[in-house]
Amino acid sequence: MNKAQLIKVVAAATGDRAQAALAVETTFDAIVRAVAAGEPVSITGFGSLTPEDRPARAARNPQTGEPISIGASRIVKYRPGARFKDFMTGRRAVPESGNCIQKDPKTATGARP
Repeated sequence: MNKAQLIKVVAAATGDRAQAALAVETTFDAIVRAVAAGEPVSITGFGSLTPEDRPARAARNPQTGEPISIGASRIVKYRPGARFKDFMTGRRAVPESGNCIQKDPKTATGARP
């Protein structure tokens, strides 16, 4: 799925393509800005994005065997949420309809099904 397809799905749920495009663009913009500023972003049920600094290190050119130096860099790590992992591994079935990342409703005893 690409961004245009995501906007189409959101538009189908909201009924307005312009509002859906604005919502998707604004969400991505907020996530990118937060992670670029060094803040972790955690979305319950989906996962978390965390910026990480990698130090400079020495490596070898695989063709020549010569040592080379790799400069320090900054990356983004993604860690899927437990519910997302359950769907991917088949421990939990993806619901046919509704929102799949919302928590299960609590039962009368307080336990989840």
